[in-house]
Amino acid sequence: MNLSNIKLHNSFQSKNVIKVITGIQNTNIYQIAQIAKAASLANASYLDVSANTKVVRFLKSFSSLPLCISSIDPIDIYNCILAGADLIEVGNYDTFYDKGIYITSDQLIELVKEIKYLVGDVDLCVTIPYHFNLNEQIRLAQFLEYLGVNILQTEGLFTNNLPKKLSELTNSLSSSLLSTYFVSKYVNIPVITSSGMTSMFASTAINFGASGIGLGSAIKNNCNIIDITNYINEVKSCMFTNNVNLCQDENYFFMQNIQEQMLVV
Repeated sequence: MNLSNIKLHNSFQSKNVIKVITGIQNTNIYQIAQIAKAASLANASYLDVSANTKVVRFLKSFSSLPLCISSIDPIDIYNCILAGADLIEVGNYDTFYDKGIYITSDQLIELVKEIKYLVGDVDLCVTIPYHFNLNEQIRLAQFLEYLGVNILQTEGLFTNNLPKKLSELTNSLSSSLLSTYFVSKYVNIPVITSSGMTSMFASTAINFGASGIGLGSAIKNNCNIIDITNYINEVKSCMFTNNVNLCQDENYFFMQNIQEQMLVV
């Protein structure tokens, strides 16, 4: 696996990537600026933003972090690459799911081919849809690797608001982590775990084969640059320790949930 940005390439090799997500539909410049500045202060790996050329140009005017745009629209992607975006992510299918639309493997493969035709060798991440069974996820991941995709991301069914109950959190994280665990064993490109990821489970993602995690919903609860910076730093400190002093009973419950699901795969 080779990425154009050397620093980002090394982060993936070291399996310590933190992708900070400002929101695929978020064009609030003030909020995006706060998150971007906090991500820089915390030395996050890169930013994941809306495929909006105004947002891309704005961030490029002051942020040195690699910039990933998320979209399923090839034209928006092409225009954002021209505006200065460094990476592409095909994913964030929430708008489809909200309408009861579920993309197929064939549709996703054709979409990836079209995007690669438009933008050439720009680094590309693709999210594996959570609604595929694990065998289909693995087959798709292997074919995407064959097509030249650089990074894969796993997801779970997760709403825009943080879940109020632990059971809702584990349903999302269990799905994403199970996918990470199995997909990472069958491909030679890095996998990012996303969908409801928090500091509490950062080390779990790494132990399950992830090269990094995506942070989005968790940081939106923080209201200013200092709080967001501190939270990202907290995640970094948790990624490589199993002794996180955060809700140990809940962490145990979560791991029991994961183990039970693995037994039925």
